[in-house]
Amino acid sequence: MRSRFAARPARLALAAVAAVALTATATATATATADSRGSAARACGTKDLTFKLTTETQAGGYFLVTAKAKSGVTCYLKGVFPSASFGSAADTEVAPAEHAVSENVVLSGSTRAYAGINPKTTNNDYGKELDRLHLSIAGDEANSISLDLPETALVDRPVATNWHANPADAVPFSD
Repeated sequence: MRSRFAARPARLALAAVAAVALTATATATATATADSRGSAARACGTKDLTFKLTTETQAGGYFLVTAKAKSGVTCYLKGVFPSASFGSAADTEVAPAEHAVSENVVLSGSTRAYAGINPKTTNNDYGKELDRLHLSIAGDEANSISLDLPETALVDRPVATNWHANPADAVPFSD
């Protein structure tokens, strides 16, 4: 018959082994989490980027916004549409042209992100003629910038695509 005193050291040894294993697992998990946080880019703010606006003719015509990180900045743009309007009236604010969130785009060095803005999605002659675009990263509206449009635009129910890594994905097709 086995003594209960002999079983106790075995249980203590087993508990010690389990504690070492749990500590090693926790340390490895914490290290992996810290490493992934340290190497991950932060979300871009409007002031982290430079913007270029060009006129494109595909899909009836639209403005292509190109965003690039400033020197020394690494950040990501969420795959949602930019916050933009052609004027200060509510009817000139862009609405989403896409119904799903796209992949985030990490910007650093020469990498660029693209969003397409269609100023007029209605099939009529109505709208407002405007020559400036107010733009910011969604959630950073306090730091919006104003860009001169390459040409005056007739604005009526404008829409914008999400940010994309490929300019071909930023064409705002209308229904």
